[in-house]
Amino acid sequence: MAIVTGRTNGDTDGGDTGGASARSDGPAGTAGSSPAGTGTGGIPAQTGPGRSPAHPAPVTGRIRQPVALIRLLGGLFAAALTLLLADYARATTGGIAADVAEAASLVPRPLASLAGGLTTAAVLLLPVGLAVRRLLGPDRRRALQQVSDGLLAAVLAYGATLGVDLWADGLAPHSLLTALTQPLPGEVLGRTEPVYGYLAPVLAFMTASGSRERRLPWSVLALYGLAGLAGGFATPTALLLGLLIGWTGAHGTLYAVGTPDPCPRPGEILRALRESGLRPVEAHPTGPDRYRVRQADDRPELDVQLLDRQAVTAAAVRRAWRRLRLHTAPDPRVLRSPRTGLEHEALVTYAALAAGVRTRDIAATAGLGQDTALIAYRRLPGRTLDQLADEEITDALLTDAWGQLALLQRREIAHRALVPSSLLVDDAGTVHLVDFADGDIAATELVLRCDVAQLLTTLALRTGAARSVRTATAVLGPDPVDAALPLLQPIALTHTTRRALKLHAKRAGAPATVEGPPAPGTAAGAVPAPRRGAPDGAATDGPAADGPGPGGLLEEIRAEALRARPQVVGRPVRLERLRPRTLLAVVGGVVAGWLLIPQLFAAEDNPVSALADADPWWLLLALVAAATSHVTAAMGFVGFVPERLDFRNAVLAQLAGSFVKLVSPGGVGGVALNTRLLQRAGIPTAQALSSVGVGTMIGLVLHLLQLGAFVYLLDMQPGGSELDALPAVVGGLAGAAALLAVVSAIPVARRWLAARLRPLTTEVLPRLLDLLRSPARLAVGVTGQLLVSICLISCLYCCARAIGREPSFASVAVVFLVGNAAGSAAPTPGGAGAVDGALITLLQQTASMEKGGALAAVALYRLLTLILPVLPGWAAMAWLQRRRAL
Repeated sequence: MAIVTGRTNGDTDGGDTGGASARSDGPAGTAGSSPAGTGTGGIPAQTGPGRSPAHPAPVTGRIRQPVALIRLLGGLFAAALTLLLADYARATTGGIAADVAEAASLVPRPLASLAGGLTTAAVLLLPVGLAVRRLLGPDRRRALQQVSDGLLAAVLAYGATLGVDLWADGLAPHSLLTALTQPLPGEVLGRTEPVYGYLAPVLAFMTASGSRERRLPWSVLALYGLAGLAGGFATPTALLLGLLIGWTGAHGTLYAVGTPDPCPRPGEILRALRESGLRPVEAHPTGPDRYRVRQADDRPELDVQLLDRQAVTAAAVRRAWRRLRLHTAPDPRVLRSPRTGLEHEALVTYAALAAGVRTRDIAATAGLGQDTALIAYRRLPGRTLDQLADEEITDALLTDAWGQLALLQRREIAHRALVPSSLLVDDAGTVHLVDFADGDIAATELVLRCDVAQLLTTLALRTGAARSVRTATAVLGPDPVDAALPLLQPIALTHTTRRALKLHAKRAGAPATVEGPPAPGTAAGAVPAPRRGAPDGAATDGPAADGPGPGGLLEEIRAEALRARPQVVGRPVRLERLRPRTLLAVVGGVVAGWLLIPQLFAAEDNPVSALADADPWWLLLALVAAATSHVTAAMGFVGFVPERLDFRNAVLAQLAGSFVKLVSPGGVGGVALNTRLLQRAGIPTAQALSSVGVGTMIGLVLHLLQLGAFVYLLDMQPGGSELDALPAVVGGLAGAAALLAVVSAIPVARRWLAARLRPLTTEVLPRLLDLLRSPARLAVGVTGQLLVSICLISCLYCCARAIGREPSFASVAVVFLVGNAAGSAAPTPGGAGAVDGALITLLQQTASMEKGGALAAVALYRLLTLILPVLPGWAAMAWLQRRRAL
């Protein structure tokens, strides 16, 4: 169904010069013999396509539109990419320029010179003509501001052009200057400009001044560029760079100074509604982009909602990100026009009405200029769910709300935003569903289940989980409710609901949410394995997932739904297609590869040649040390678990961690993997987490003790100290103690620190006391933790000896302990980039190795400890999963 929209016409009412509302007492037209506000057959009247354009709204201020920032960043990226390709793809750009120059040589020189002169004059006169046309228009004040913006953008673009010219002539590589320029034609000495002529400032003026003319200005610019190419005064790269600078400068100016607010004033809204066949009298703002309009002759009031390009663009960016991240997100409809958004909302509303859902009738739709549209609904008197008192929310009201959702579900219509403000309750206690702007027709089953999960949570926040689940089951039946349980995840809910869940959790003193889908093989209401430090809405990093506390509202809803049918097993649903952490890890890996790979192969001792010339015996010892580290890691793991474990499974789990850490930063993946192994071994979640926490805490203490010991040994070596690190270590510890004292003196910081340390005192320390009753097992754990570091240090030392370098073992130990700790905080897979850079730098400073040798040694070390174990780690993980040990 298409919604035909047009533009309003006429002047603003005399009384609408500064007030918040507008009043119109003049006669209002009607749509033929149909009732006011409707067309033939009762269809809401709409402005026709033949109406003349309205005056733009008077300027009331300036706003920064997100679309300007998006285009600014896109232009900067495109300009940087153009310069990069011009420098690195010199053969391609040079070939294109040579082909263009050969074709231009066929044009007679006098004709090319004449065309160049005429087009240059036309380009210089083009901004003048556009400015005069704008200033002679109906809204001169707005036109004057836009012309001023265009002039500012033109000046900035011309300055940027001169800056690029100077940079290319003096500071840029000679290869880039050659790619952007060519010798001047004829017998004139010199080269052409890196950025061609007046292209950038003229395009900047056209864009920033808001000119609606397209054909003539772009035809002039095209002829100007062709004349430059034909005359030999420009290269294709210079033309492209000029266009990008002008376009980027225009949007940078618009974002910096803002654009005149295009939001229409109430008088414009009244005029648009009159031309739609309604009889509006007065308009009052009721919220952002919302108005309440009173009509003449006791006709129903109207709720008017505006859709402007700024709001549509901001919403499109959010939709695009959610679409990239979630399987259930709506189509992004990136940078759609306000009219397209209006048509979509009207279409879904009509579909809901056809399904029998109670909602507001559409009275009219209209376009207000190029950047704004409106949709007018016949007002329904009532209050939204969040405005009702608790005693007013009866079971009958909840049942009615579920009945309306059931009508949508039967027709496969998704609302997507069933928040309290979307449930309107009239004076009779009847529920109406409103605000279908984000809705969809022909929705998938997953999206429909998300609507059920959303309404379950919305109603539970007001009435409790029991009433929400009971009324949902009575209307929808148990199967749809059970199917929605795996979708009770924060990421599947709206931002408003997630914020309400956090407030509810604070009041209840319990965690708010379940942070991911249930682990495979668990019931829909079961608590997945926890993962510490997960942000709101984050998914799990490994087989272990974060679970809520006993008071979490989402867990209460699950428990209530499973109380009647405990045998139900909910199939896990992973909604995220891309996690922010994964995106950050991929970007970090790409950046690390971009920085490290050229250095690796540009070095005198690159890893390829170093591996070919490496001493095989030292290389074999390094391989043995790397393999032994998995066995010692298993010792350090099982030694802190009082229960009996299968040591073979523990070793395979440590090997599987080599595969898991490729997709998780730091030691997060290993912690989740170890926790899951303990859970599958029959150890309760709390004790499993405590055992892993004890191992991590003791490992940190042993790491610091080893660092101190090797620093002391390094300073005590004969022949002078290679590293005067002992004062630095002592100073670092003293600084940490001082910071802890400052934090303890500030009440807010002290409470924050106490909350973070509470798991240590309530879970880890009691588990450690249990371990003290078994000194032999504790000794195994401590020994294993020490031997893990020794094995990895030995691997790095053997790699250095394999390529012919002879650093001291103590210096390599300090390098490993410091570099691995510093790099493990990086969010990249396996600390890629950060660990490598830290180890290379420290080997040069501490072990007195040259850059090439340090690069080769670290590359061999990472090959043995990060790359080679991936395939065996995958096989170990698959074997453990088949044996149900993970």
